[in-house]
Amino acid sequence: MNVVFLDRDGVINAYPGDAGYVKSWKEFKFIPGSIEGIRKLNGKGFKIFVVSNQSGVSKGIYTRKSLDEMTQKMLRELKKKRAHIDGVYYCTHASADNCECKKPKLGLLNKAVSENGIKCKLSFFIGDSFIDMSAARQFGAKGVLVLSGKEKIANRSKWGFEPDYIFDNLLIASHYLCAQAQEGSL
Repeated sequence: MNVVFLDRDGVINAYPGDAGYVKSWKEFKFIPGSIEGIRKLNGKGFKIFVVSNQSGVSKGIYTRKSLDEMTQKMLRELKKKRAHIDGVYYCTHASADNCECKKPKLGLLNKAVSENGIKCKLSFFIGDSFIDMSAARQFGAKGVLVLSGKEKIANRSKWGFEPDYIFDNLLIASHYLCAQAQEGSL
């Protein structure tokens, strides 16, 4: 089974900036094409899981209830557009908590796989930061960096390693992964 892990902010919805947080549904804005990208991946049989650090909860910037409301509304909007996500996993801890679930640690990825009884034949992690790319590498997933959020191509000389793939956004990444799946070259 092929699996795609998605970061949320900067991949599915607009990146709030380095010091910013998406605190409510009113602030949640889908990146153009992200819903279509998820729908394309669904159509090729990929299992899709959101794996996202949301430390604003532990910092008191927004509540777990607000986060859950945003998630439910996001899932409803996706469903209206004939797209779906198989599971959503958040780490709400601050870095100082030193938990096992905050990316780049693998707690959330392992939880998604074990709770869903998945045997990953091949997995991809689509993210907008090197935290995501580090998690992908440690997990054994192909790292797919999208430039629709935190990371910029201008920083390439500072990257510690090269991601497996780089695309402008989730939609373009999904077109590529789906075409490769069609050809059987993944």
